[in-house]
Amino acid sequence: MKISLDHHSPVPLYVQIEEQLRKMIQHPEYKKGKKLPNEIDLAKKIGVSRSTMRQAINKLVYEGLLIRKKGVGTVVADTAFTSKARNWLSFSQEMKAMGMEVQNFELFIGWVKPTEELCLFFNVNEDSRILKLERLRGSSDGPFVYFISYFNPRIGMTGNEDFSRPLYDILEKDYNTIAKLSKEEISAKSADRLLAEKLEVKTGDPILKRKRFVYDPGGRPIEWNVGYYRADSFVYTIESEREI
Repeated sequence: MKISLDHHSPVPLYVQIEEQLRKMIQHPEYKKGKKLPNEIDLAKKIGVSRSTMRQAINKLVYEGLLIRKKGVGTVVADTAFTSKARNWLSFSQEMKAMGMEVQNFELFIGWVKPTEELCLFFNVNEDSRILKLERLRGSSDGPFVYFISYFNPRIGMTGNEDFSRPLYDILEKDYNTIAKLSKEEISAKSADRLLAEKLEVKTGDPILKRKRFVYDPGGRPIEWNVGYYRADSFVYTIESEREI
C-alpha cells in the first residue's frame, strides 16, 4: 500500500490519505474483506500522527467502506449500497437502479397514537391516530435495513395498501400525494437487542441511522421515516453542485 502526501498542499493530510485509501480499496486486490495494514504501522510508514491516520480511516468506516473488527483489525467491506441525495428515490427504486431485487423479511402495519415529536411534525393533536409501517428489508443475502415510517393522517391511507409497490408510487397514484422534498439526518449508533436481532448483528455493533422527513410540493409533511442499516452494507454519498 503506497500513499504519497503533499505537505505543502492546502488540502489537510487526513483528507489526502482518505481519498487515496478510497481509490485503493476499489482495486480487486482489496475487495472481499482484505485486511488493511496496522493503523500505527501505516501512520509511521507515511510519516503522520496516529490521530491523523485514524481521522482518515474513521471517515471510511463511517461510510461503510471499511469495517473495524475486534481482534482482527480494519478490513475492506465486501459490498456497499450507495444512495445519492441529488435525485432521491424510494428504497425500492434505489435498489432497482442498482439491479438488486428487494426482499421483505417482515412487514407490520398498525395505527398508533403520535408522540410529541410526531404531533409537531404533522401538526396534529395527541388524540390523532397515525399509520405506522415497519419493514425489515434486504436482498437474497439477508436483511440489512429496518424501516419505521409514519404517515400524515390527511393523506387518507387505510393500512390496506399493497406495500410490495414502491411507496412513493402508492402515494402519488393512489392518493395524489407527490413526495417532492426530503430532509435527512444521518448518525451512527450501537445496535440494541431488538435491532441486533433484526439485522443479524451483535448487540453493540455499529449501525447507521438515517432519518428522512418527506414533504409535498407545498412544503406539507407527508412521511416521517427512520431506517437502521447494517454498517457493513450501506454507503451514503451526498452529491452537491455549486451554483456559479
